[in-house]
Amino acid sequence: MGNIKYEVIVYWSNEDKCFISEMPELPGCMSDGKTYEEAIENIKQVASMWLEVAAEEGREIPEPKGKLFYA
Repeated sequence: MGNIKYEVIVYWSNEDKCFISEMPELPGCMSDGKTYEEAIENIKQVASMWLEVAAEEGREIPEPKGKLFYA
């Protein structure tokens, strides 16, 4: 897996009793984990598969935007 540079959002879900991780710039790219660290590792794997399938299908792959900071 390459160096994925997309923003990751991780939060606890009381309903699912696990951490949820999302990459908002990659539509539908979500995962979960019993721990925060597991949720991060899982989203890396899902993102890698997302990017691979998008490339195979000729879909547009968005450029990472990063987080905007204001001074």
